[in-house]
Amino acid sequence: MSGTAAPSLRDHVVPVAADAHVVGVAWLKDVAALALGDGGVLLVAGAETRRIAAHPEAGILVAAGDGRRLVTGGDDGRVVATDAGGDSVTVAAAKGGGWIDALALHPEGGIAYAAGRNVVARDAKGREKTFSAPSTARGLAFAPKGYRLAVAHYNGATLWYPNLETTPELVEWKGSHIDATWSPDGRFVVTTMQENALHGWRLQPDRGHMRMSGYPAKVRSVSWSGDGHWLATSGAEAAIVWPFDSKEGPTGKAPRECGVRPARVSRVAFHPKALVLAVGYEDGCILLVRFADASELLVRVAVKGSGISALAWDARGGRLAFGCTDGQAGILTLPG
Repeated sequence: MSGTAAPSLRDHVVPVAADAHVVGVAWLKDVAALALGDGGVLLVAGAETRRIAAHPEAGILVAAGDGRRLVTGGDDGRVVATDAGGDSVTVAAAKGGGWIDALALHPEGGIAYAAGRNVVARDAKGREKTFSAPSTARGLAFAPKGYRLAVAHYNGATLWYPNLETTPELVEWKGSHIDATWSPDGRFVVTTMQENALHGWRLQPDRGHMRMSGYPAKVRSVSWSGDGHWLATSGAEAAIVWPFDSKEGPTGKAPRECGVRPARVSRVAFHPKALVLAVGYEDGCILLVRFADASELLVRVAVKGSGISALAWDARGGRLAFGCTDGQAGILTLPG
């Protein structure tokens, strides 16, 4: 079924004028926080919007949210946390003012950021530890349990315990690794690659490799299902969804393709409680795809020059916020 033929939820979307490229979006309880390329953060609470100058003289490059704050990294070398009330605080700054290339948030309040090869992990008490990656650190991700960080870089990833004196563990695979993610059960680490592929490592029970290739473009968005059994990815003219419901992960298994359309997928976001996937495309369309029967619901029609650059569900799964490359945005509230 094409996006234009799908039953529609368009009447349940409230448009939001972000007026700048939307780098990322996160929910701070009932407030949607949009990180903007012009350095601002737009807070949306019902019909009210408030713009915060988080990086007044710079652009935001990366953003992440943990339900309490939106943390942004800019080309001013600053890491800034903005809460739902609009308070914006600089929590860290890169030495020498280098650009913030990557961010990760720990469930207990820690922050990690990277500028060039330098990676800094700052725990909830403000204690900082540093690590020099073998090459530019492109992606960061905290493990779901414990205080352990995955750092993606050239020729693999490094698994680092910032608060232990143990030697960081290098898991290798040739090529340029861009982003990193852990499976919700902590058994797998997966990176996206410059070579239009994913690579994964089984941390338990072995260090086996998992290759996921065949993409026509780079994978720049990934999302785990709430049960941890599926990993959805962008980079093709459908959301490519890999099975991780066995100890071998996707090895020897074909992925599912969801929301096939004549446009590349740019963002994916699994519903937090149901096997429903939000799929955003480079042409501006958004679909919801239900796994049980592959049925599709149209959230947004294609809009020329308005590609989807950010998607996020709230914690309950009742609302979906999205942002676009041209400064348009919106919030879908599911009926019933």
